[in-house]
Amino acid sequence: MAKSSKPAAKKPATRPAARTAKAAPAETVPADAGKIAKTQIIDMVADRTTLNKKQAGEAVSTMVDCVIDALRSGHSVGLPGLGTLSIAQTAARTGVKPGTSERITIPAGKKVRFKVATTLKGSL
Repeated sequence: MAKSSKPAAKKPATRPAARTAKAAPAETVPADAGKIAKTQIIDMVADRTTLNKKQAGEAVSTMVDCVIDALRSGHSVGLPGLGTLSIAQTAARTGVKPGTSERITIPAGKKVRFKVATTLKGSL
């Protein structure tokens, strides 16, 4: 048997098809969801964008980290259509220790405040 002198034809390199944005599902939040977990938010981001779940997870984690960093540095964070997160100082006050009814002093501190956007408030 004689070997063919022609080299085998190479197949053209195929690229994976580019992901297209998926249409938003009819039900965007599970009906039985009392509280939505971070993993569920990641799934929703991946479903609504061209990102895969790993990329969506990185994007969500990065956004949360950026919000926390801004709050720690004393800035307020505005999220259009959602609201504004800010840090508020709390004054020292007296309280009552449960069980013993002893008067105690609660020290001054900081807390995170959230003001709902009027557009969200109107749509609820």
